[in-house]
Amino acid sequence: MSIYTKSGRRRDEPVMDGLPEQMRYTDTGCEASMSCLDCPLPRCKFDDPAWYQAYKLRERDEEIAWAYQYENLHVFEVASRFGISVRTVHRALRRMQTMPLAA
Repeated sequence: MSIYTKSGRRRDEPVMDGLPEQMRYTDTGCEASMSCLDCPLPRCKFDDPAWYQAYKLRERDEEIAWAYQYENLHVFEVASRFGISVRTVHRALRRMQTMPLAA
């Protein structure tokens, strides 16, 4: 039986993590941007998934409020356009009324 593992190090040696300069990273981006370096988001969606979910929800709520207020669509038409229920439209409109502008 060998004292070496598949990686070629001894079992009693600590696992050494490579330095960032020695690692090869690929900038694949995400749905928000093709490249992490060109991303318009103030935070990375992978660093804080809960923040990103709230960000997307606020973005959708703004679109719903715009369609309701400025396009003068009825609640049923807004629900049909976004593929959501009428109750969800009412929730989004209520959130937009209670939410501060700079959130």
